Amino acid sequence: MTNSLVLGPMMRHVDETSASIWVETAEDARVLVRAGGSSWEARTFAVHGHHYALVEADGLHTGTVTPYTVEINGVKVWPEADTDYPSSVIATLKPGKPLRMAFGSCRTSVSHDEEGNSKHGVDSMRAYALHMAADHGDAWPDLVMFLGDQVYADVTSNEMQQFIRDRRNIEEPPGEELQDYEEYAHLYKLAWSDGANRWLLSTLPSAMIFDDHDIRDDWNASLTWKQEMEKTPWWQGRIVSGLASYWVYQHLGNLSPDQRAEDEIWQQVAAHRGEDELDLSSTLDVFADRANQYPTSYRWSYYRDIGEVRMITIDSRAARVLDPAKRSLLDDEELAWLDGLMQGGFRQLLIASSLPFLLPRGLHHIESWNEALSEGAWGARGSRIGEKIRRTVDLEHWAAFQKSFRAVADMATEVADGKRGPAPETVTFL
Repeated sequence: MTNSLVLGPMMRHVDETSASIWVETAEDARVLVRAGGSSWEARTFAVHGHHYALVEADGLHTGTVTPYTVEINGVKVWPEADTDYPSSVIATLKPGKPLRMAFGSCRTSVSHDEEGNSKHGVDSMRAYALHMAADHGDAWPDLVMFLGDQVYADVTSNEMQQFIRDRRNIEEPPGEELQDYEEYAHLYKLAWSDGANRWLLSTLPSAMIFDDHDIRDDWNASLTWKQEMEKTPWWQGRIVSGLASYWVYQHLGNLSPDQRAEDEIWQQVAAHRGEDELDLSSTLDVFADRANQYPTSYRWSYYRDIGEVRMITIDSRAARVLDPAKRSLLDDEELAWLDGLMQGGFRQLLIASSLPFLLPRGLHHIESWNEALSEGAWGARGSRIGEKIRRTVDLEHWAAFQKSFRAVADMATEVADGKRGPAPETVTFL
């Protein structure tokens, strides 16, 4: 790895004429991307001693595949000189071309050897990257969607635990779990540094959404869960650093140029003209704390219209309403936003969620029953038993939030029945 390039480049939002390339650098820098005789530059911004840039390449030709290079402060850092992988490319979308898409979730950062594979299985993303590298682009996807748990903040690898031991007493809370932004930054580095995965992420446009392990197992499963977490001495640091780092490492690249221009944090980056690097540390901490306390203050959900396909990516964690009297997987504003986007007129309608929407009927009814039990339908004793069962076997999917499940099911049915415009060929929950 080139010393000045810590992570990336990562190909994020790509449309017919533009592409967003994300990097983490070792220091304050100017990052330059060159492709097809053009170049685009961005200044880094800082967060808790780490440096990032998102280069917006615009004016690209539709439906083209163009190799690109990355320079940091005038020095070429990507592709690496000794690489065995093909050139990283910017592949803009072509109108009329059917969308080809890969998706998956729940990636743990372990060694890709016999020991690591015996515990977690073969890393399917890495295997796919090796397949792509040998295929040379004949049938590459247009997009890869990561449906939650890009990093595990609560179940850490030996490498992560050693990093923790080197900076604090791992015997004190939160122990082997993540404590602050510095540890999140290292966890992302472990997750995205493998050579094959790094090359794939440099070429294949990606979209992402968090799930519970990005923060902690059962994140926002119930009001009782949240109240218990808030009593711990480490939770405030975890949730703030988790959401702040998520904005930097994952969410920023999800957004289109127009969506990014409306983002309150990105507006500060875009407007900065000073000689010194913009430091977003305190700004992001305040923002993340507010987003946690007042979920309606920020929307993590987003959507993309790609030709004849609409893909809606739903935040099914932070936007929850946990008050037993109003319990819902999505708050009223989020439901209204989704309702407005669940429309016909597209050939395919994709709804991406980190939690399964449809379950086997028996399991669906068990989760529905458990929600009623946990929220007091059979008294306080039943509530305690229900809560214990809920957390033990993870009964907190869409079926465990019946209000929002029924609302979204009605939306999907109306779209499929042609009551919201011309019916798509499929309505698919990823």
